Amino acid sequence: MRNGDTNGDAQFDAAALALRALAWTLSDEDRAQRLLALTGLTADHLRAAIGEPSVLAAVIKFLEAYEPDLVSCAEAIGTSPQSLVTARRELEA
Repeated sequence: MRNGDTNGDAQFDAAALALRALAWTLSDEDRAQRLLALTGLTADHLRAAIGEPSVLAAVIKFLEAYEPDLVSCAEAIGTSPQSLVTARRELEA
């Protein structure tokens, strides 16, 4: 723990979960292209800002917009859809 900063730990866990969701999203070329098209991100911006909470939240929000992807991602990375939604909320806070 970082000097009792439990919010910082939650932010780290949310970021780690979002990064796993991003990796899953990018593992399919069509889905990756849809992510870029719908979020307005470019591949260069995504690479440069991969650790920014707003970018990570956008990835999860993208998954939330299409429930089958949200559910498939959650199953693939060993979490629940609700945990992904909670992570997005923490990243946006």
